[in-house]
Amino acid sequence: MANIKPQKFNLFLLLLTFDFLLLTSLAAPAVAVDRLRLRLGPFEQSVRVADLDRFAKTGELSAALKPFSFLLTSSVREAFSQRLQLDPNLTDKFIENWLRSPMSEQLLTALKRAIPDFSIAQIQAAIAVAARQANGITLIGILRSLPGETVTVDATEAIAVALQFNPSYWQSHALGPLLERELTVETSRFRASVDPAAPGEERVIKKTLTFEDRQRDRTIPVDIYYSDNSAGSLVVMSHGFGADRTFLEYLARHLASHGIVVASIEHPGSNYTSVSRASVSGEPNSLIPPSEFIDRPKDVSFLLDELAKMNEKPGALQGKINTRQVTAIGHSLGGYTALALGGAEVNLDYLKQACKSMFAVDSNRSSANSRNRENLSLNAPLLPSPGEWLQCAAADLPDRKLQLRDDRIVAAIALNPLIGQLFGPSRPSQGKSGLKKVAIPTMILASTEDAFTPAIAHQLQPFTQLGGTKYLLTAIGATHLSVGNPGSYGRNTLLRERIGEEAEPLRQVVKGATLAFIKQLTPEAKNYEPFLTPAYAQSLSTSELPLRLNAELPAIVFQWLNLAAVL
Repeated sequence: MANIKPQKFNLFLLLLTFDFLLLTSLAAPAVAVDRLRLRLGPFEQSVRVADLDRFAKTGELSAALKPFSFLLTSSVREAFSQRLQLDPNLTDKFIENWLRSPMSEQLLTALKRAIPDFSIAQIQAAIAVAARQANGITLIGILRSLPGETVTVDATEAIAVALQFNPSYWQSHALGPLLERELTVETSRFRASVDPAAPGEERVIKKTLTFEDRQRDRTIPVDIYYSDNSAGSLVVMSHGFGADRTFLEYLARHLASHGIVVASIEHPGSNYTSVSRASVSGEPNSLIPPSEFIDRPKDVSFLLDELAKMNEKPGALQGKINTRQVTAIGHSLGGYTALALGGAEVNLDYLKQACKSMFAVDSNRSSANSRNRENLSLNAPLLPSPGEWLQCAAADLPDRKLQLRDDRIVAAIALNPLIGQLFGPSRPSQGKSGLKKVAIPTMILASTEDAFTPAIAHQLQPFTQLGGTKYLLTAIGATHLSVGNPGSYGRNTLLRERIGEEAEPLRQVVKGATLAFIKQLTPEAKNYEPFLTPAYAQSLSTSELPLRLNAELPAIVFQWLNLAAVL
């Protein structure tokens, strides 16, 4: 990538990263930790916590730290200033949610390997104690709260822990209890004469087609779901990175059973097949071509052109496809695709700067040193999420304004969308967001346990920037793939996903709210309005998977989002 290098972590930063994860470690000891013993094979280095504190505050290096001076950049210093912000009134709920989250068991096991002197039970208890210590938990504060005088860290295992951690995820996770409380609307028991999540009366027909876009040299498979009586709006579905056109098949069949034609497209440059064949070099564009951020919306526009022709030709689909009134539904990278088609403008200048800051290179280091040392430092304090990393592939696009909007898209649903910095700043004080250009009705799904596109950076903050009618569906405890076809994905991912029966309440509310959202484009709009309310989502909630549906965010949530943006 131009001026943006792959993410490589020096040992010291990884160890500091691990120590932040040691908010897991035991708080309020009788004797505070004075030293850390960093171990890598036969090599050990003792570092005073006070020296780290002074470095964080002033940038001054003690004699013990000077051997690490080539590693202790401003990026590392910044890492000491980061804090995990918790609402003190919701600390207990945060701990409860974390202990039952998909990541907790995996992280606790890894922590046990990294600090073998402590049991998992001790680590669990320590999390609870440490989280209650302060509103904002800082690295230095946690280090000083550890038991004993010296803590030994296995550096190799600490690296493995660090590779599972990203601050955006933990901020979103910590916000979960607040969202559950503040997005709740007091209401009487929800009653309705119909159930929009129930199958419709139409028999669903599936037809697979393949279109050749010779101008762009792309072969585009599409599954069409329809019925004998299909009429009205058309829905186009766009899958996420590394998935395929079957990811939302349950939703496609549901909509088709209610008389809606659904075209589920497969993007050849970012589907399962292309990603599985990619050679991974450590750079985002080794997995996804930068042009894919342009080609995906163009795939949809090309498909609409072809379907418009098909609608005029004799056949089973003649007269059934309304390409002048299209709802775009996308998951993850497909969510980006839907929003770009709906008018969101990609801000390449802002994205390039954000990615340069995220993956900064110390230009003063020699090429010889770069061969012998892990000489890249991360300006972001710890690890970015996979989504934040993946978006930087688009930073290699040529500097020009992208025209991706398609006026035939009259509504958009973005499920766990990849947004980040693709459309510019997330806060008005940072400049104008390209999401302001979205004037069509939009619905966004955010899942608080999403480690791939964490909710704060990719859904909640972007939601506040959207123009036009908008809805936010929040699934507290759901993960990135929870909304997908049950059983198809998530079993072999790095992080455990909450899928299958665990996520059935989410799929139910998505089916109902999606149908109601699309029906707003029809004469039946008023009949379906009750299913776009907080009461409807709450009626499908469970204690394990609270669901919320809101048209705006309360002031206190705004405040927390603004705080998270500067941490």
